[in-house]
Amino acid sequence: MGQSLSEEEKPAPPSHEELVKELCFTPLELYSLKQVFKSLAHHEQRVGYLKEGTIATYLRVPDILGVSPVLFQMVSYIAAFPFLEEAPAVLGLQQMVIVITLMTDRYQRVLRKGAADKTKLLFKSLAVYDRKLSKPAVGTHSGLTNANEQMRNDGQGVDNDELVLAAFDALGHVNPDKQQNMLATHEVMIPGDNFRKLIMLLLLVAPLDPQDRLDSDPIRVTGAGLRCLRTAAESILAAFLDVEQNPGIEYLRFSKVIAGCLPFLFRGLAPFFERFLFSEELDFHQDKGTSRSPTVSPKPKQPMLHDTGSIMNASILSQMSFFIPDYLLFRRLRLLYEGDEDGFSMGSFEAKVFKWKAPTILLVSGTRLRDESGHHNNKSAPAFWASLPPRRFSRGSSGEAERLTFGVYVPEPWKLTHRECFGGENTILFQLEPIHDLFRASSQNKDYISFTRPSASTSHVGVSFGCPLPRPSQAYHRLSMIPLGPVSLMLDSSFEFGCFTHDYTSKGGAFQTSMIRTYNFQERFEIGSVEVWGCGGDAEAKDQAERWAWEAREAEARRRINLGTGDIEADRALLEMAGLVGSNRNGGSMA
Repeated sequence: MGQSLSEEEKPAPPSHEELVKELCFTPLELYSLKQVFKSLAHHEQRVGYLKEGTIATYLRVPDILGVSPVLFQMVSYIAAFPFLEEAPAVLGLQQMVIVITLMTDRYQRVLRKGAADKTKLLFKSLAVYDRKLSKPAVGTHSGLTNANEQMRNDGQGVDNDELVLAAFDALGHVNPDKQQNMLATHEVMIPGDNFRKLIMLLLLVAPLDPQDRLDSDPIRVTGAGLRCLRTAAESILAAFLDVEQNPGIEYLRFSKVIAGCLPFLFRGLAPFFERFLFSEELDFHQDKGTSRSPTVSPKPKQPMLHDTGSIMNASILSQMSFFIPDYLLFRRLRLLYEGDEDGFSMGSFEAKVFKWKAPTILLVSGTRLRDESGHHNNKSAPAFWASLPPRRFSRGSSGEAERLTFGVYVPEPWKLTHRECFGGENTILFQLEPIHDLFRASSQNKDYISFTRPSASTSHVGVSFGCPLPRPSQAYHRLSMIPLGPVSLMLDSSFEFGCFTHDYTSKGGAFQTSMIRTYNFQERFEIGSVEVWGCGGDAEAKDQAERWAWEAREAEARRRINLGTGDIEADRALLEMAGLVGSNRNGGSMA
């Protein structure tokens, strides 16, 4: 009896309005949202709501992406939180508050596990029900149905128990009935084509700040900019699935790739949706008693990229921001070295890069070398093949793509390598094309980065990441084979060829093995472009310029012999008396 009384006294689950009161918005933000909603809402039977086209237009989503239906499906599902069995929800004001709360990272109060719960919520909002995954079936087509409609037809939810309980537990409520009659996450998947469109949108919104407009840079969705956007999206999608073999992305793969390779993939959605919290009708410069204040021109922003390169573009920059903090990238990169302009040599590389006293990013792209017996335009290719160990793995990605792009985030200044490598556990080795992958530094050894110039005592020269240096006992023996690390990238001294190795069975070396490709592979390629970008602002650029100027003055002082007379003939006579020039000696010209 006491138990039944206790059950009767349990508080009822909170309504949407009660949830809104618990969420973290300032009064000004809520007022702005109400003003924006009022200006956009359609009305039917005195109920205001937002339509798909209205949201896409207000957020300035480019039509060419075709992502509006995907975005609307995601928002309509999230709007029902935490009552996900009621999805899709009509997008009224209260529902939009919930959407913006979750999209702008204000969800700590309602999601107990934070980012992990948000990843699951985003997956469910994008997923569709797949009968082929829920039970074995014969046929080539999986028969996809919208997950929300299937949920209604079956009278079931889509594995919402953890999310709902986390939300209610955070607010002091318990609703155990939500654990019953739920479908599992392995019964739904995200269609590959839908996710490709969403990735293109995420690449566009990555550099946005609050109040920025998505259409402020139309070049990114036209011509060459659009082609770069699609290429980056295809590389990222390839990390989630092979589109030729699988129609969609399952949850385990989705969560694994997000956690291991793309931890900041959805970060750009926060400023994107915060646009709803800034009403254009608000004018804080308006004085009392006046109808409108003078127009104040906004301060112009610095360009997202100060320079352009043959590899780096806006889409590549956004792609890197999915795993490198954005404050190191957007409006912070300076082109230090470009092989096409500065020359493909280690000397040019050293002169341009070594004085930069901040983190750098090296990018290298090239064309895959098919095999040793193939016909190559470059006659140096056979010698390069002979310098590598004979053990050969298959290539790392399927498809016909021949262009490969790798990169390294170097967290400290570059320096010459003598007895030990430099770098640290924040060094990141990554691949951008044709598949996105990440190889973080490990603590197994310290062979992170080496920069070895030609000399009599060095057996192998070039730039390498994850490759061991020759042992002291081998210092005076020129080895015939280049030592490659288990997970490594090697560039030869002339920057003609490169080799990336991934020996998964070794469990890694200086860099960890891939989390998404659990097999051995190797990519040998002819280098087409090499770039190094400095992460920093005006202060770092000024410091580098000052170091260059000081070295130039020192070099000029060493080159010139100035005795202070200004008379060349008198100086020559003085040098002849000293025995430095004249007779059988040649001291060079004094002119």
